[in-house]
Amino acid sequence: MMSSKKVRAIASMVDQSSPGIQSEFSGLDHGRSDSGRFGRPGEKFGLPANRQLEASKPVLLSENNRILPFLIKNLPGMAYRSHHNGNWIVDYVSEGCLQLTGYRPADLMHNKMISYIDLVHPEDREFMVNSMDTALRDSKPFDIVYRIISETGDQKWVRDLGHGEYLTEEDFIAVEGFVIDITDRKQSEKRIQRQLDRFEALRKVDMAISSSLDLRLTLDILLDQVTRHLNVDSADVLLFNPASQTFEYVAGRGFRTTALQHTNLRLGEGYAGLAALDRQIIRVSNLSASLGEFKRAPQIVDEGFTEYLGVPLIAKGQVQGILEIFHRTRLAIDEEWMNFLESLASHAAIAVDNATMYNNSQRSNIELTMAYDATLEGWSKALELRDQGTEGHNQRVAAMTLRLAKSLDIKPDDLLHIRRGALLHDIGKMGVPDNILLKPGPLTKDEWAIMQKHPEYAYDLLSPITYLKPALDIPYCHHEKWDGTGYPRGLKGDQIPFSARMFAVVDVWDALLSDRPYRPAWNEDQVFSFIREQNGKHFDPQMVEAFMKLF
Repeated sequence: MMSSKKVRAIASMVDQSSPGIQSEFSGLDHGRSDSGRFGRPGEKFGLPANRQLEASKPVLLSENNRILPFLIKNLPGMAYRSHHNGNWIVDYVSEGCLQLTGYRPADLMHNKMISYIDLVHPEDREFMVNSMDTALRDSKPFDIVYRIISETGDQKWVRDLGHGEYLTEEDFIAVEGFVIDITDRKQSEKRIQRQLDRFEALRKVDMAISSSLDLRLTLDILLDQVTRHLNVDSADVLLFNPASQTFEYVAGRGFRTTALQHTNLRLGEGYAGLAALDRQIIRVSNLSASLGEFKRAPQIVDEGFTEYLGVPLIAKGQVQGILEIFHRTRLAIDEEWMNFLESLASHAAIAVDNATMYNNSQRSNIELTMAYDATLEGWSKALELRDQGTEGHNQRVAAMTLRLAKSLDIKPDDLLHIRRGALLHDIGKMGVPDNILLKPGPLTKDEWAIMQKHPEYAYDLLSPITYLKPALDIPYCHHEKWDGTGYPRGLKGDQIPFSARMFAVVDVWDALLSDRPYRPAWNEDQVFSFIREQNGKHFDPQMVEAFMKLF
């Protein structure tokens, strides 16, 4: 049986890593010693002011004996105790070992079948060991994120939290802690980052289109984004020459030879000509067996390409050219990849049209803005797909907020940013785990604390994108309250940005009128009554008055 000291330490680490496991351990105080170290002689854990440590020992021991089996069995991962030496001999590992690593506890105990350190990804092993060594040398807890390879060969991201156990100031005994699987979180972060990177890529193309009529410069930027963010080896653009009625090579990226630089194809000729004729994307997954179609460039065989895609560039109903994609191995193409390719192709087509129709640049800019906003709308719809109970919410609140803003005489230039902020107001919920976001009942205190971080997540996601900075006020501040009891920063009154105060009324209105997993929808009279009741508390009185007049 572990001592009360160890139970406290484990419970503290559980709090840090998995807020959902809390109710069973609410009787434990998770204080640390004055020195901030775990497992050291003389540690003092915080106790209620009206109790003395000695008097509480029998109660704590009894409580620990009851809680410990439940705690160990239900840890979201693997608890362990290991000798910190060259062999990393594990003398205790919990039942969660099997789900985490694929090995039974007995396989890792005393390194019977394999040492845990051998499960750490080779690229992360030195980092993990050095990080732990540094923490132990400084007598501090450690919190390390790295990868392991399970018994089945699967790669997992884990978070390892623990501390050293010391007999005396200098006498180090062992390492105790637990490891949890954070692979889903890492994958979500990677997916979100990929979306942000692609979004930024579209913005760069937009900037190139709007700031320059040098078509070659714009296409160079486009092809750089194509090869980088679609992870393909090579790409080129063929433009339609109305005079000769042919498609001609104008820009390329990633080629080993000049094989394609003399391309001159008629409509319907070769894969590119067929893509233009049919106005559809053509994909060839075994190009080496179909090189006969590339009579325009016999040397193409030297490139070693396997995969080919021809994408027609269509603007205003006219085929402006072809975007060609080449790759030397088979591409793993999914819907998200294809959507991004189509977006790039759409931007490329607009770029060509903008350069050739420079006298109509204002109209082109309007189309670019619409395409950019359509991307934002698609992003907001993707968020709703994760939480189907909010379907249509983003579009409705964006439309209502614009109506309210116009009634308050907001400048036209600011309306665009208000609409974007409304569409993306809940983007931070991408960082909230499904078990909390989709929970069909009330959230616990710790779950609610995680949910309340979503405005900060939104700020972290959107603030690096210069184009969206003017729209940040709503995603970051729409849960602040007029009386200062909101979150994340507890802003009060006029400290809250104007657009966020305005949006807060609309957001609550639409949310209460909609069904949620944890409650049915209210009727309009109930919602109006609630908004009046919260006037001057949750809501800015000016916004409530304007809302009541308008709706």
